Amino acid sequence: MQERLLQFIWQYSLYNPTGLVTNDGEQLTIVHPGVYNTNSGPDFLQGRIKVGDTILAGNIELHINSSDWDKHGHQHDDAYKNIVLHVVYNDDAATTLENVPVLIIAPYIAPALLGRYETMMQDVKPIACSGQLGVVKDITKESWLTRLLAERWEEKHLSWKELLDKSAGDWRNLLYWRMAANFGFKVNADPFLQLALSIPLNVFTKGGSLLQVEAILFGQASMLNEDFKDDYPSKLKQEYNYLRQKYRLEPMPVHLWKFLRMRPANFPTIRIAQFAALIHQSFHLFSQIIEKHEVKDILPLLDVTANEYWDDHYRFDELSDTVSKKHLGKASIQNIIINTIAPIQFLYASSIGDDALQEKALRLLEVVNAERNNIIDLWQDVAWKPANAAQSQALIQLYNNYCSKKRCLECAVGLSLLKSRPNER
Repeated sequence: MQERLLQFIWQYSLYNPTGLVTNDGEQLTIVHPGVYNTNSGPDFLQGRIKVGDTILAGNIELHINSSDWDKHGHQHDDAYKNIVLHVVYNDDAATTLENVPVLIIAPYIAPALLGRYETMMQDVKPIACSGQLGVVKDITKESWLTRLLAERWEEKHLSWKELLDKSAGDWRNLLYWRMAANFGFKVNADPFLQLALSIPLNVFTKGGSLLQVEAILFGQASMLNEDFKDDYPSKLKQEYNYLRQKYRLEPMPVHLWKFLRMRPANFPTIRIAQFAALIHQSFHLFSQIIEKHEVKDILPLLDVTANEYWDDHYRFDELSDTVSKKHLGKASIQNIIINTIAPIQFLYASSIGDDALQEKALRLLEVVNAERNNIIDLWQDVAWKPANAAQSQALIQLYNNYCSKKRCLECAVGLSLLKSRPNER
């Protein structure tokens, strides 16, 4: 028995509540188990119990062993003065708390529940409850996945808050920075973010040609330091040398960019060229993005193609054997919608208290195809195939934050599987 499991059992009343008696033999009724306390102090606050004919209101403390009260030093802590019930799994103490009834709960817990929990904890499969998922009700699954998606976006908000604070709450900058990171996708996300951070957004909003936008981005990426043979990169270098002085720009280290073990279409050179096309196409992207809640309206905003120089190049001065337009592909656009646009819409709506806009952001992912990655493959192997990107994002959150950490007691699916009938013992 673990203390967190004991707290879980108490919180959800997963024991037989009939015929309870204290260790002194008095009849006990749990009127209300209290509110689980995630801070310091007693485990449950504002509980209500009935001992014999007396109603008691106060806090409730749980321990595996009754002797843990003294071991944890509660007898010297004023936070534990208003205890009305001490719940223990084992009664191993010779003395009891003065005027505090003790409930030895072990006889009232179903062995089947403990067995299911033990099975989950010992299971070595990536998803411990995978063999039982077929009995989970659809309403449990759907409501939990909706909550997990919101939780995932709330975590994004926490990780993005520093950037938002850095821009004094300017959501246009946050979109610009996070969009840049998204263009780097997983491998070059950090260098792309650093690139965007090195260029104030107002440098672009002042207008300018596509060549100027490309020059600033490639120059700040430190990719224009060579003596080039081709005319295009030579012009970029010349333009950047002027713009760098004009805007007092400091380029980032070139070694941060990663090319190894990547498909040429994902090289940072191609992604920077596409990002330049996006910026040039829409200097006021945030105002457009925040108003679009249909994929069909967002797709044209992200339908960009790299400069024609890149039709037969993947690096400067290196001619490619193949010729192709470097469009930002459908999968890449969907990735940006999933990881940047929908979360930005949701968090912005949350910041202004617009519940309707939050719902629209959530629904946006319901018409985007589910992602394909190693985590989603695990879920599909256990017959939980996501119907859309909203569900795939939620399943990624479920695996990363719960399954991989064995947080079954904090998972709605784990709760539904662990619950047993009160009289099953």
